[in-house]
Amino acid sequence: MGKASPPKNKTLQLISHWLVYALFRCIEGVLWLLPLALVWYLGRILGSIGFYLAPKYRRLAKHNLRIAFGSQRTEHWIHHTAKAHFQSLFSNILCGFKLPMMKTADVERRVTVEGNEYNHEAMAQNKPILYMVAHLSCWEVITQVPQLFAFGRTPAAVYQPLRNPFLNALLIRRRRLQGFTLFNRQDGFNGPMKHMKEGGCLGILVDQHAGDHGIWCPLFDRLASTTPIAAMMTHRARGVLVPVAIYDDGPGRWRMVFGAPVETGESKQTVEGLTLAMNQRLEKMVRRQPENWFWVHNRWKLPKPRFLLKPYKRGIAFPTDYDPSKLQPFELLVRSPNWLGDACMAFPAVRAMKAGRPDCKITVFGPEKLRELWESQPEVDRYIGKENKEGLFSVARRIKKTGVRIDAAILLTNSTRSTLEFWLAGIPRLVGYKGSLRSRFLTQIIKEPPKTLGPPMHHTLRYLHVAKTCGADIEGWDAILPVNTPPAGSPIRIGICAGAEYGQAKRWPMDRFADVMKQVSAGHPEIEWAFFGAPGEAAMGEQLSQMVGEVKHRNLVGKTRLSGLITELRSCHLLVTNDTGTMHLAAALGVPTVSIFGSTEPVLTGPLGPQHTVIRHHVPCSPCFKRECPFGHYECMTRVTPAQVAAAVEDRLARQN
Repeated sequence: MGKASPPKNKTLQLISHWLVYALFRCIEGVLWLLPLALVWYLGRILGSIGFYLAPKYRRLAKHNLRIAFGSQRTEHWIHHTAKAHFQSLFSNILCGFKLPMMKTADVERRVTVEGNEYNHEAMAQNKPILYMVAHLSCWEVITQVPQLFAFGRTPAAVYQPLRNPFLNALLIRRRRLQGFTLFNRQDGFNGPMKHMKEGGCLGILVDQHAGDHGIWCPLFDRLASTTPIAAMMTHRARGVLVPVAIYDDGPGRWRMVFGAPVETGESKQTVEGLTLAMNQRLEKMVRRQPENWFWVHNRWKLPKPRFLLKPYKRGIAFPTDYDPSKLQPFELLVRSPNWLGDACMAFPAVRAMKAGRPDCKITVFGPEKLRELWESQPEVDRYIGKENKEGLFSVARRIKKTGVRIDAAILLTNSTRSTLEFWLAGIPRLVGYKGSLRSRFLTQIIKEPPKTLGPPMHHTLRYLHVAKTCGADIEGWDAILPVNTPPAGSPIRIGICAGAEYGQAKRWPMDRFADVMKQVSAGHPEIEWAFFGAPGEAAMGEQLSQMVGEVKHRNLVGKTRLSGLITELRSCHLLVTNDTGTMHLAAALGVPTVSIFGSTEPVLTGPLGPQHTVIRHHVPCSPCFKRECPFGHYECMTRVTPAQVAAAVEDRLARQN
């Protein structure tokens, strides 16, 4: 039987590759007829056109230029440098197409070499040389004139194969004609290492985003994933790492500049240290002629999904004399849950996010009523409050007006509306759980935590799951839960939160709170009680005050702002409460609680930690999560007795003494 014919789609792909190859050769044929200087000018014209016709890459070039020079240069300079880059890029691409068809002597006459003494010094030491090459100007010039720097050594390069097999074969053939030994990157680095150890010289491009396998280190004071391969090979071969850059030097002319070798410390320098030094040299190379670097490459690319960097194998590194406070901030916007209790349960996740990378600055967006809550958290750098009934476009405009360029946003809410607000603000990375319609606007969807046979996941753990998926380290989060310590020598103070804004189904009867206070005070007359609640519950506070009579207490229901409530809770040794936002706030502050649950589920929303006691009476219909009991008798709450709660309070007080 004959050979089976290739699949139809593979045949079509080969035809497509051949047509691209044929077009490329036709373009080469046209360029071969033109003088090099004319090709250079033609490229500049095409670059000017491309600057206006490629808005995506124009924005990327400007964004990168702002990272590198935004603190030193004006927006006018950035615009014109971006345009000059497009002109340089197109002219050098066209020249790069023509150079392989020229005589070697003609190419050499168009290249001026600077700093060759560094090559001679390295070769005099009889050490392997690795050239760190950057995407500057027409970097292909290096492959056309190896005789200007190799000086009898065999030049080599590590290359990434092109997808087009015809173009790839042409590239390899031409490089070999110039005397280069080529190593396919996909074959590993044993071949290049052997070449270096045998005394050869090797070129590697070092200025591209290295993804998950790089070392995160500063480049223009912003963390960038940097390849450690060049440093690793230099270190293992006990070689010399020499920077080489190509710059424009007139129409169809270039300057090849060699820099002083990156110090290896007699091979005692670490791979990490060499990589850091390499980035510092790269900065100097780019600053010399900024418009020549490859700004349309996303060098400071945000990894997906783990942009908080903690789990990366190679991690983050700084030069020994580097001040991390100089880092340009990674701006993270976090959408707070709308309810006080839910916001408090999100605190551990926000702490983990902040610790995820040293350059992280956190802005929290949420209801204006939660401003004082979030501003009390040391991990939060700024807060944007949303007024009631504020429109989508109004919210988006206010986020933009902060002047902060948000790198990513994490939504701890599940609504489509909150996602739309951030999407309209133009935030490039939106992260959150899927939801119904919101998934169309999210750029990174958090998968639901895997289901287990045990109880459902607590809200705090769901928020932590989001942080972990984004790259935060959440191990041991519960070991650093805050512990509140009232001032030494202060009288025992117990808070009472007898209300619940959510609805009657979450409220234990007030007379039972009064009974607990009387029972406990009978054995501890020195205790001072403090009543807390929302402004709308002021009447409830007055009623409870009348119920307890002579028991020592202060009624603060509706009389404190959120910041005042935080201060008052910090002075408490214990809080007796329904399932309320105040309960979560106390838990977040490290204040022990005795909490009464009925219609809601403590496994999902109860306070976490050994310093908290939850009391509930389970009935067949609980938890129902309703605001009002559909049967009218609130059995899940009324079956909890004052004696149970008083005993729990006594137990908590005994543990603190």
